[in-house]
Amino acid sequence: MRHLIVLVAALTLGGCAAHSAAPPPAEDELYQALGGQSGIERIVEGLLINIADDERIVSHFVDADIDRLFEKLVEQICMESGGPCEYTGDSMEDSHAGMDITEGDFNALVENLIVAMTAEGVPVTSQNRLLHRLAPMRGSIIYR
Repeated sequence: MRHLIVLVAALTLGGCAAHSAAPPPAEDELYQALGGQSGIERIVEGLLINIADDERIVSHFVDADIDRLFEKLVEQICMESGGPCEYTGDSMEDSHAGMDITEGDFNALVENLIVAMTAEGVPVTSQNRLLHRLAPMRGSIIYR
């Protein structure tokens, strides 16, 4: 139930925020709570495994370069959590153009991210903080 509240809060915040993510935090406390670089890599690996098993959204990833997707997701989460990374990927608008991702698709991905973070032992408060950092991207991803 708590994760559902987190999801609703993240999506609500994302709907009210600008179409791009807020500047990353200056400190790396969240980065450390996620397990640093290796923890983020494990979270992203878990996320991609969860997506592969999720019939709701796996079709959006059929033609994806999974190695590049892994790399860019790691960069993005690292940067957004205050880590030493720089995101070098395409804009969210460009990355999702023509994909027609729905709110349900977006929610499914967030659910899979929560499951991956939980599997890595990330505390719910840290999960909330990351979701809050990522939520503003919602408007740049859905219905593109």
